[in-house]
Amino acid sequence: MTIPPVLLLTTFSNLVEIVNRAHSAQERLFYIVYAYRERLNTLELRRCLVNDTYSSLLGGDKKNFSKALVAAYPDSPVIFKDSAFVDFLNLPEKHSETKLRKGIVANMKDFILSIGKDFLFVGEEFPVKVGGSEFKIDLLFYHRALQCLVAFELKARSFRPADMGQLEFYLEALDRDVKRANENPSVGVLLCKNADRSTVEYALSRSMSPAMVAEYKRLMIPKEVLQETFNRYIGADTGKGQ
Repeated sequence: MTIPPVLLLTTFSNLVEIVNRAHSAQERLFYIVYAYRERLNTLELRRCLVNDTYSSLLGGDKKNFSKALVAAYPDSPVIFKDSAFVDFLNLPEKHSETKLRKGIVANMKDFILSIGKDFLFVGEEFPVKVGGSEFKIDLLFYHRALQCLVAFELKARSFRPADMGQLEFYLEALDRDVKRANENPSVGVLLCKNADRSTVEYALSRSMSPAMVAEYKRLMIPKEVLQETFNRYIGADTGKGQ
């Protein structure tokens, strides 16, 4: 029997994880390709499966992306996730943005796995000077595939439309004073505790900047939910074989 070439993209251990946890043929194919692209080992892949990276990248209507982001970077919907799991920070329900930021920096390897391995960390509270004043970008990254700077602005609360003005200001400063000639326009990610989809859509509808709004999740999917999903999946497969 000839082995389909796609199965050779990742390891046998990864294939076992994918078969046991993915819910459909399309989802399995996604994780095989994603594991190959992101160079995931089995533990890293398991985390992506548990945190439902498939839905985060391919689910939803992507109205949390500005039109400018999709126009400048057509592949952005399958690069930037709608949510980032930060369960490794053990954040309490009430926490400050400082605690969130410092926790991410202290656990940068886990955070990059959560958002994608092509992100390279540049700096924390990255300073930009405008008109004699200094402003600080919470987290600055460089994306290897897109060849651009990516500014993360953190909000330990619900999204507010005014947040976009602050993020767009940072992007303008980066493009004018920090971006190199060979680099592409900077991208902004507003990472907040939660966001109403309608509010986000309205806030981004006329944005001229490559930007998006994403949520961070403090907790991973509960074990009982995973078990229920797993049992449903096994039951469906068993039924097909009868």
